[in-house]
Amino acid sequence: MVAITLYHNPRCSKSREALALLEEAGAEVQVRRYLDEPLAAAELEALLQRLEGEVSSLVRQNEAEWKERGADADDPRQVIEAVLAHPRILQRPIADDGRRAIVGRPPEAIRALLG
Repeated sequence: MVAITLYHNPRCSKSREALALLEEAGAEVQVRRYLDEPLAAAELEALLQRLEGEVSSLVRQNEAEWKERGADADDPRQVIEAVLAHPRILQRPIADDGRRAIVGRPPEAIRALLG
C-alpha cells in the first residue's frame, strides 16, 4: 500500500475522523499539519493537479479571510495566493497518495485512495 499524506488540522473533527479511518484501514499515513508547516506555492500547484473535484473545493469559502479577499474560487492562481496568505482557509482534511488527492468531506470519501 502506498503512503498517504493527510493534510490535517487536529482541531477539526472531520480531520480527526479521516485520520482514524486511514489508521483503522492499516494505511501508511504521513500527517502534514499544514497550519504548523504551511504548504509552499509549488506544493499547492501540485496538489491542485492531483485534486479530484473543482479547484474551489480546496478552500474554505466561508472563512472571513477568504471572503475579505474577494477571490475567484475557480481561479487556481487566486486560490493558491489566498492559501499562501492564509493557510487556515485550506480545506481539511485532504488525503493525497501522490497520484490523486481527495477532500475528505465527508471523511469516508478518502476510502477511494485505499484501493
